[in-house]
Amino acid sequence: MDVGTLGTVKAIDPRDLIETRAQVVLGNTYHLMLRPGAQIVAEAGGLHAFMNWHGPILTDSGGFQVFSLAKMRTITEDGCRFNSHIDGHEVFLGPKESMAIQRELASDIAMVFDECLPYPCERTRAEKSVEQTLRWARVSKDQPHAPGQLVFGIVQGGVYDDLRRHCAEELVKMDFDGYAIGGVSVGEPEEFMYQAVDASIPWLPEDKPRYVMGLGVMHQMAECVARGVDMFDCVIPTRLARHGTALTRKGNYAIKAARWAHDLSPVDETCDCYCCRNFTRSYIRHLFASGEILGLRLLTIHNVRVLNKFMEDMRVAIENGTFFDFKEQIRQDTMPQ
Repeated sequence: MDVGTLGTVKAIDPRDLIETRAQVVLGNTYHLMLRPGAQIVAEAGGLHAFMNWHGPILTDSGGFQVFSLAKMRTITEDGCRFNSHIDGHEVFLGPKESMAIQRELASDIAMVFDECLPYPCERTRAEKSVEQTLRWARVSKDQPHAPGQLVFGIVQGGVYDDLRRHCAEELVKMDFDGYAIGGVSVGEPEEFMYQAVDASIPWLPEDKPRYVMGLGVMHQMAECVARGVDMFDCVIPTRLARHGTALTRKGNYAIKAARWAHDLSPVDETCDCYCCRNFTRSYIRHLFASGEILGLRLLTIHNVRVLNKFMEDMRVAIENGTFFDFKEQIRQDTMPQ
C-alpha cells in the first residue's frame, strides 16, 4: 500500500498510481486533522474526492504520529493531549476523536487508535500500554463509522511474546474486520521484527486480512508473507526516490553516482514503468544533478512500480506453488552481503 500521508503520494499523481497498479493508498488522521482539517475534506466529499483517487484508501489512526512527533504530550484514559508539530497549538486526540475524523475522511479502512511502543521498552510499560491499547480498541470499535468503512485492530506488545498473544486474542474477541501488527519498524533489529510477527500471527484469524505496519523491504515482506501476512505499507519507495536511490530486485543503487553519466540503459532493464520505458540512467542522473523536479517524479514512479510489481509476482508465485523458491531468490538478491 502506497503512503499518501497528506492526501498525496509524494511527487506523483493519481494517474501515476493507476499506471503503477497501486492497490491501496494510505492517508493519515493526525496530519489531515491538522492540515487542511477533516471538515474541509468532508466538504469536498471525503478523501477519495478531495485527492481524486477512487481506489481503496486506508487511514492510519494518528496514534503513531502522536507518540513520535509530539514532544510534549499527556496521556489520559480518553486519549492524548499534545502540541501540534506545525505551530505548537494544543490538540487532543483519542479513540473517539480519531474515529470521528476517519468517518469524515470516509476511508475504506479505518485503524483503531493505539499506543505505539518505542524500542527498546521495559516490560512494565509494555504491559500498561497493551491494556490501554485494548481499551482504546473497544472504544474505537463502538464508534459510528462511514458507510461501508472497515475497522482494523492493531496488535501491540513490543518484544514480549506473551503480551503480543494476549493483545491479539483480546482483539479477536472484539471481531474486527482485519488485524494489523504494530510496533515494528521502529528501530528494532530485524530478528525482533520477525519475533513480533511470529508472536502475533498464530492468534489472528486466517480468514481476515493481516497487515504488518510500516514494512517495505522486499526480503522482509516475503518472509512475513511466508508467516501469513497479507498487507504492507511503507514510505521507502517515495523517500528513497527523493534522495536519488533506485529500487531494483537486485538491490538498490544511487542514481546520482558519476558512473551513470554515460549510461543509456533504463534505471532497471527488467522494469515496465513509465520511467524505465522512456528514459535513461544518464538522463535521470542529469535531472538530479541539476535539481530538476522531474527527476524526483520519474524515480518515484519507478520505485513505486517496483514494489507493486514485486507484490504482483509474489501473488503469482503463491498461485503457482513456487513461493518459497521466489522468497529465497529475493533473499539472495536483495539482502546486503
